[in-house]
Amino acid sequence: MVRLLLALALLLVGPVADAATAKYTFTVGSMQINQLCSSTSIIAVNGQLPGPSIEVNEGDAVEVKVINNSPYNVTIHWHGVFQLMTPWADGPSLVSQCPIQPSGWYTYRFSVAGQEGTLWWHAHSSFLRATVYGAFIVRPRAGNAYPFPAPDQEVPIVLGEWWNRNVVDVENDAVLAGQLPAQSDAFTVNGKTGLLYPCANDTFTAVVEPNARVLLRVINAGLNSHLFFKVAGHNFTVVAVDGSYTSNLNTDTLVIAPGQTVDALVSTAAAPGSYYMAVMAHDTMSPLTFAASDTSTATAILQYNGTSATATPAMPTMPSSSDSATANAFYFGLRGLAGTGPAVPAPVDVSMTIELGLGQLPCDPSQTKCNGTAAAAAMNGVSFRLPGPEASLLGAHVNGLSGVFTTDFPDGPPPSGTAMAVGTKVKKLAYNSVVEIVLQNPSAVPTENHPIHLHGFNFFVLAQGVGAFPGTVAYNLVDPVARNTIAVPGGGWAVIRFVANNPGMWFFHCHLDPHVPMGLGMVFHVDSGTTPGTTLPLPPADWVGVCDAQNYATAAAAVVAPAPAAAPAPAPTLAPASSPEPANSTQAAGTTVKPRPADHRPSPSAPQHREDGRPSSSAAGPRGSGHLTCLFCIILLFFVLHEHRA
Repeated sequence: MVRLLLALALLLVGPVADAATAKYTFTVGSMQINQLCSSTSIIAVNGQLPGPSIEVNEGDAVEVKVINNSPYNVTIHWHGVFQLMTPWADGPSLVSQCPIQPSGWYTYRFSVAGQEGTLWWHAHSSFLRATVYGAFIVRPRAGNAYPFPAPDQEVPIVLGEWWNRNVVDVENDAVLAGQLPAQSDAFTVNGKTGLLYPCANDTFTAVVEPNARVLLRVINAGLNSHLFFKVAGHNFTVVAVDGSYTSNLNTDTLVIAPGQTVDALVSTAAAPGSYYMAVMAHDTMSPLTFAASDTSTATAILQYNGTSATATPAMPTMPSSSDSATANAFYFGLRGLAGTGPAVPAPVDVSMTIELGLGQLPCDPSQTKCNGTAAAAAMNGVSFRLPGPEASLLGAHVNGLSGVFTTDFPDGPPPSGTAMAVGTKVKKLAYNSVVEIVLQNPSAVPTENHPIHLHGFNFFVLAQGVGAFPGTVAYNLVDPVARNTIAVPGGGWAVIRFVANNPGMWFFHCHLDPHVPMGLGMVFHVDSGTTPGTTLPLPPADWVGVCDAQNYATAAAAVVAPAPAAAPAPAPTLAPASSPEPANSTQAAGTTVKPRPADHRPSPSAPQHREDGRPSSSAAGPRGSGHLTCLFCIILLFFVLHEHRA
């Protein structure tokens, strides 16, 4: 009997011990960097560029306390994390939360169950993403292995873009003029430009052992640029993209759109020495006369251990910047790895065609440098606008506010010649519905490759091609690659499919950052299911979904609003009295919304830390029951010991 009880206790203790909580503190603030002949003040996390990597195992809970010591509103998005039943932790400003104000803080709590691979995190408010970003690495839980040969070494490679100016000013200048922003001054590899730029004095160097297997975790954190990535004298075996495993794709060139990640194995079997890792833009704009991307090349060094650090590294031969054939061969050649994920869902419940459009709209009065018309973008003819500063979309939904958004996003493009509309339109989806979308990127001049990112889900890429979608096409239903960000070719199309099994408000937008304020996005509103495990729980008490309108209006004035703006929406009001009263709301129908206090103000000197242990009761997912389980285990163990002594 004692042995049976002891075995039961150990079984219960085991899962609790595996359910670790990774805790971090991110302090967002200003720092000075000397780069490209000048000293530039940037916004960064914990004084680092890139910011700190989050490293966890599948199934872990994560808590990140974000302290905003910057002069700007900020939020953090955990790019590629599903946020199952924690949509308030997703991060896009005024979609899933109100922004964290200067001197404020917020703690993101979520879990990474059922996910492995390379993800990343970044600011999701204005152009701050240019310097507020870092890797988010999810390894298999203890006892599980990679579905590919185990690497001897792992090297995160975070690619970025660099401006010699305040990036918020870069964005504001573009919005005021109704134009695209100035191109970046350089590319970076782990925050460093390499030695091919003027005044360059720093290069990221990865020291590797000869005859080893190295896993490169490559992330495109750039704002505006698709990128080619090569290592001189070495080839890649691609084993995952966007945190989803792939069947092996062998190539000498990685093609990475903004927002995407690639995991690639490299064999260090070349002659001992130093080899450049090179990064350059893939210009997708057509015709090329419209292209305004950075034409420079950033470098890092892959150095074999034991070789001279002063030797001149070998340089790879890069593709031409407009080499769409190499890009399409990479994207179209990816396949999912059978047996490592769910099957393609069927049958389809919701079919949509979403046309991605660039165009112009009349200048808004706030655009004081705009000359008649402003650059704009739309999905299905609707140029998306975030709600005003009074409430986020998720906050409006949870608190039953009206007048914040409408649910009439169209299922298809409007007739040709229809004027572009402006609005905050969402598409409602029933829980567990299977959604198939044809993404059409028209061939109208100018056109470019749009990296479209879906929050809250992965989707299967069933087919893609150039030209107009043919209507009938063979789908890959056997081993399609799963992604969270897809590069839709300029003048081309892609078909994606996913299951809407995650209640919340989920942004679906272009990951070229200038296109977001221009309107190239929409939101899926996924309803809850009918069972406790499929119904959205109450949000945490410290989440702010309905903003302090007075304070936020003042803060928002510091960053120019996207233009052109729609006609002002009516002020948010509470749902009719017959509706259930929202949690934490004490307002009567028709009164002004009074939100929770927006932020707390802790000491800005709180250190960064990561510790493993049982999560708190507020942790996301099933780990919230850890305390109760552990208490039961302790009682059971005491009983076992007592019986043993007896």
